[in-house]
Amino acid sequence: MPTRRAVTGRSREPRARFAEELRRLRTERGDSLRQLGERLGWDWSLFGKMEKGETVGGPEVVEALDQYYGTPGLLLAMWELAISDQTQFKERYRRYMALEAEATSLWHFAVSVLPGLLQTPGYARELLASGGFSGERLTQQVEARMGRRSLLEGEEAPPFRTILSEAALRTALRSANEWRNQLEYLSEMTERPNLTLQVLPQSAGLHGLSSTDVWFLRLPDSRTVAYTEHGYGGELHEESVVVERMQRAYDATRDLALSPAESQKFVLRMLEELPCDPST
Repeated sequence: MPTRRAVTGRSREPRARFAEELRRLRTERGDSLRQLGERLGWDWSLFGKMEKGETVGGPEVVEALDQYYGTPGLLLAMWELAISDQTQFKERYRRYMALEAEATSLWHFAVSVLPGLLQTPGYARELLASGGFSGERLTQQVEARMGRRSLLEGEEAPPFRTILSEAALRTALRSANEWRNQLEYLSEMTERPNLTLQVLPQSAGLHGLSSTDVWFLRLPDSRTVAYTEHGYGGELHEESVVVERMQRAYDATRDLALSPAESQKFVLRMLEELPCDPST
């Protein structure tokens, strides 16, 4: 959905308006981003990201900007509205989906939830229901998620590597049958030539991605973008410096993971440990 504009030509979306106001105030003051950073004692790149709507920053930096620009409380009030605005997250997710569809390869790391591309309908339904979806909307979301799985099918499917934390594999569904179906599906997917699955054991300890679910997409123009997500939103990262830093953390995490063969055995052992289905 396009950003709404008022008669002034300025955005009416809180997050976008906040970014516009920051740009306007700096431009009127005649400061460059670097000068602003030097005068306030923050990394100037943070102000650049705030003015592009990539982040809203924290209350401390916003209060400092209010004081610097002589707008006591105005920017902080706009910031409070901006952090509650989900519009930009939705737009970024739509952009991520478009990039995912054209990616030539994908890498992923899961902290506690299996990736949508590897979820069964039962897993997706329970997960989405726990996030507040219900009724027809829940059914639509599950169907949409299942539609994404076609990305990994066919002769031209892109290579996909996922590293699953052991915690993601130990968090079972309430339905024992659905959980068995999910683990069986994972086991089947490890047989696909374009998919590499690795398990990061809990014994690996803390690492650079301990609190970050992340996707990396390699695009046809050889760029790599990253998408970090949580249960209530996500953020698309296209700046090379940020993406490279996360890629280094991903590589270090991969070094701690079990090999693909060991990971396949790990999933099979989990299946064997499940109680037998009394109906069989």
